[in-house]
Amino acid sequence: MMKIKDHFLTGENFELRETETAGVLKTHPIPENMAAYYESKAYISHHQDSGSIKEKLYKFLQSFNLNYKRNILAKELHLNAKVLDYGCGAGEFLKFVEQDFQTFGYEPNKSAREFASKKLTKTQLISNLNTIQDASLDAITLWHVFEHIENQQDILKIFYNKLKTNGLLIIAVPNHTSDDAMRYREFWAAYDVPRHVFHFSKTGMEKLMNKQNWQIKKIKPLLLDSFYISMLSEKYRKSPLFWLKGFIYGAVSNFKASKTGEFSSLIYIIGKK
Repeated sequence: MMKIKDHFLTGENFELRETETAGVLKTHPIPENMAAYYESKAYISHHQDSGSIKEKLYKFLQSFNLNYKRNILAKELHLNAKVLDYGCGAGEFLKFVEQDFQTFGYEPNKSAREFASKKLTKTQLISNLNTIQDASLDAITLWHVFEHIENQQDILKIFYNKLKTNGLLIIAVPNHTSDDAMRYREFWAAYDVPRHVFHFSKTGMEKLMNKQNWQIKKIKPLLLDSFYISMLSEKYRKSPLFWLKGFIYGAVSNFKASKTGEFSSLIYIIGKK
């Protein structure tokens, strides 16, 4: 058990407790008013173009990440495949791929959904998964969304039904056994309690998916995450030159992970058993 503070917003303390699946931790307690923990301008600041140097750098790095994700889909799926981005946020990923695939987006947050509707031209935004026919999707993507979902078993069953027999579930989540997680411990920004309800190690994710009739086919890194998470973790520690230290330790984390596979964030490409 580890005590973690909500460094991002409230300063409240929470606990991480291991679940019945070894390697999967859960935040305790889960607030009843969880929506209040998302009410921050920082969650939507990058949806608007301020024209600042910081914003331009963010957009450049974001485009690198988006292209990396699109290439993963391009290798795994045929052109015009049906793809649902679950928790699509302001629609950045969908905007990047909607010319190549038949795309659907689901986003429960009203503000983010409004941003998405303004920038997407071909994507169908849906408010209920029941509007999607069973066994009709080629892929469902969750980019740093799965860790926010409390009823994971229920949602996994729905995804299983919506995907074709050879359909893919693609999940990106932080890895709490990465080198930067070990370094920063209670200051590790990717714990992000209580918004992150669950926290996964690589072995924990494998065990969870095996229990739910899924099989992990491939695991890929999200290389830029270690830099961002390390910088934010240094900031939470009130380190001087946090951006420089974060960049250095992010690079160190990636270097070590190149030998162990324990990257700061991992993308799991999952199929049905």
